[in-house]
Amino acid sequence: MREARFKDHFWSMDLTSTVGYDSIIQHLNDGRKNCKEFEDFLKERAIIEEKYGKELINLSKKKPCGQMELNTLKRSLDVFKQQIDNVGQGHIQLAQTLREEAKKMEDFREKQKLHRKKIELMMEAIHKNRNLQYKKTMELFLKLAQTKSALEDTDRSYQQSVTTMEKIREEWQNEHIKACEFFETQECERINYFRNALWLHVNQLSLGCVQNDEKYEEIRKSLEMCSIEKDVDFFVNLRKTGSLAPAPVVYENYYNAQRNVTPAKSPVPVPISRRGPLPTPTSAPGEPDYATVDGYSLVHF
Repeated sequence: MREARFKDHFWSMDLTSTVGYDSIIQHLNDGRKNCKEFEDFLKERAIIEEKYGKELINLSKKKPCGQMELNTLKRSLDVFKQQIDNVGQGHIQLAQTLREEAKKMEDFREKQKLHRKKIELMMEAIHKNRNLQYKKTMELFLKLAQTKSALEDTDRSYQQSVTTMEKIREEWQNEHIKACEFFETQECERINYFRNALWLHVNQLSLGCVQNDEKYEEIRKSLEMCSIEKDVDFFVNLRKTGSLAPAPVVYENYYNAQRNVTPAKSPVPVPISRRGPLPTPTSAPGEPDYATVDGYSLVHF
């Protein structure tokens, strides 16, 4: 049970003072401002969440990510991109939820404002009436002190004014108590609503983290199914070009009459040796300067 009550702690010894009432009103205005700030915070957060979600979705759909991969790793990458898309969708849904919560806060704030306005207008009228009557009473009191000849009439009027003043004071006091109780109830509602709204907001963020972790867990599970050996085997079977390597390159003597005979293949390279000097071509008597050397024709000019 709370011990501090508005109606017990916002008075003043000065009958015409509104310091206690003004303090309550200022606090309620501050509370309304705080709710507005939280409402704006939710709206801004919704914009951020929506933008982030859309960018994640665009990233998962438009940005290549291992598109040339094969087999199990490709499946893991597909799961990865799909879960990133799901995370983006989750952020967009959170943005919509935040906008709905901001609207609820706005409705609550406006509802309290309307209810408070009625009480404030009534209290302003009571304060005005109280102050006018107090001023009139004090004027009569001064007149009583200054006018001895009309002492009885003035005293009677003074008594009547005091009686009226006391009634007004009692009315004001009762209404002040009621206003304090109403404002206290509103403040309790505001604090409770604000606390619950903030609690709900944090729960929504926490739920989003849990849901995101579940999506990331799907990626981890997919990665656990990824097999290096299977992917390598899959690539080899899909893109293989042959299992025989090219034959060794061997030396072929083009001056040898048997040059067109393909030598037997040997895994051992054929050693290259230096050949002797080429023979000097000769011509028979009466023939042009022409000779043939091992299949090649030479003509002298």
